Amino acid sequence: MANLFDLTGKTAIVTGSSKGIGKAIAHRLAEHGANVVVSSRKADACEETVAEINKAVGRKAAISIPANIAAKDALQHLVDETMAAFGKIDILVCNAATNPHFGPMGAISDEQFTKTLHNNILSNHWLIQMCAPQMRERRDGSIIIVSSIGGIRGTEVLGAYAISKAADMQLARNLAAEFGPDNVRVNSIAPGLVKTDFAKALWDNPEILKRSTARAPLRRIGEPDDIAGMAVLLAAPAGAFITGQTYLIDGGQSAV
Repeated sequence: MANLFDLTGKTAIVTGSSKGIGKAIAHRLAEHGANVVVSSRKADACEETVAEINKAVGRKAAISIPANIAAKDALQHLVDETMAAFGKIDILVCNAATNPHFGPMGAISDEQFTKTLHNNILSNHWLIQMCAPQMRERRDGSIIIVSSIGGIRGTEVLGAYAISKAADMQLARNLAAEFGPDNVRVNSIAPGLVKTDFAKALWDNPEILKRSTARAPLRRIGEPDDIAGMAVLLAAPAGAFITGQTYLIDGGQSAV
């Protein structure tokens, strides 16, 4: 019986993968056999991550193609260079995101609001539309959008970010319906609070951390690897019958 988690011969792009959740996903995809494109804005951070992954898996599994998700031409360059290097894109993980405002929505500027929606929704739309045609033509592909628990709950401090993450869940549902007949699957992952630099304003605040863990069944916040396993599942043959779904990974917080 074939290994349900074998990604040998597959090529994956993971945005925002020089640290945090994206880095963990890139590492685990490579560990399961995929060739991985590490991408974020800073070239040096990408190169460091590539070296770390390749050393860990014992082969040249990862390459670096930096890209700013806010720029459409940069995303097209990311896709074009990946196609030139590997000839196809089997797995796309839209993980990169931004949150320039922490506080009530009444205090967010138009520029900050627009930037959040642009980077967290429109950029995902652009990149998916660039990658999907060759997936659909080959009738094989998995697209994973990293959303957030914020997309299903009200928040006093992450308003625009939460709106963008709710939209990402709907983007996955829409595209699952559109791409499904061509055997291209689209899903989203909605992490709870995870210990990353991106979320430091939350977990580094003792009061917020206490509220986040007090009633959660597992009584802790997540680690990047807690999210990476779900990405491997959704990318692999094990997830072949999964599409249009959002998976909450929050230590049970949303269940109580």
